[in-house]
Amino acid sequence: MDIRKRILTITSGAAITLAVAVSGCAASSVAPVEAAVASSAPAASSGAATQRAFADLERTHAATLGVTAIDTGTGRTVAYRGGERFPFASSNKTFIAAATLQTSSDADLDSVVHYTSADLLSYAPITSRFVDTGMTVRELLDAMLRFSDNTAANLLVALLGGPGAVEQWLRGIGDRTTNVARIEPDLNEALPGDTRDTTTPVQFAADLRSVLLGTALETKDRTLLRNTMLDCTTGDGTIRAGVDPAWPVADKTGTGEYGVRDDIAVVYPAGRAPIIVVTLSRKAAADAAPDDSLLAAATKVAVAALR
Repeated sequence: MDIRKRILTITSGAAITLAVAVSGCAASSVAPVEAAVASSAPAASSGAATQRAFADLERTHAATLGVTAIDTGTGRTVAYRGGERFPFASSNKTFIAAATLQTSSDADLDSVVHYTSADLLSYAPITSRFVDTGMTVRELLDAMLRFSDNTAANLLVALLGGPGAVEQWLRGIGDRTTNVARIEPDLNEALPGDTRDTTTPVQFAADLRSVLLGTALETKDRTLLRNTMLDCTTGDGTIRAGVDPAWPVADKTGTGEYGVRDDIAVVYPAGRAPIIVVTLSRKAAADAAPDDSLLAAATKVAVAALR
């Protein structure tokens, strides 16, 4: 049974219904993955007014914000704290998925991974329902990307060989910055000054471009990754809320301690080349609440500046 049907026969609720509705329209309205993309982006070109707007958002939301946005048609780039480190939280599941797809055959993707209730983390909305039967690698990818299932992520990282293997895969696509050290939920600790499980907005923008718009993955894998991210159920209040609602958004969010809230996306404006948007944020207090509205507002500023 197809993973979407299998999950929907067991789960219910508005979030899942919405995900299916998005799936029905988003993928068909997105230009082909191989659409022309500028081969390289120049240095950040955001002006003083844009920088002030981002700084104002930081003050208003009592947060530290990192942004990189790239118009892949013009090469124009907007960045704020683009080279600073931020905890990546679950946004890194994008690259766990990419590494899995690149290193797996179709037979591997259809193989069943068995686990027990002892493997379940507190956030396991999909894997908790299939303990008795196990899930295929393909199904684990779907659960991790669309619902951010932490148990699915850990099972896939284990198949890859651990966090170090994910980091080495990123090195293989040219990422010399991102530090991948732990699995869920420990990677969400986000202690100030700790470089473990961190990246920079500029680097994640480059990585996202490689896996969704570049040649890091074969076409079928790139298409599967993109289409699954188009159906992400956890980002309605972040990058999606900062762009035209008619624009499909392939994204992956992340949430951690110290108010960490992240979202990384490829946005597909009608009649234009895709836009890469990376928004990473953190706050000073360990128990601070994540702030979706900050990322939505930052996205609006960035996309407006690209024009």
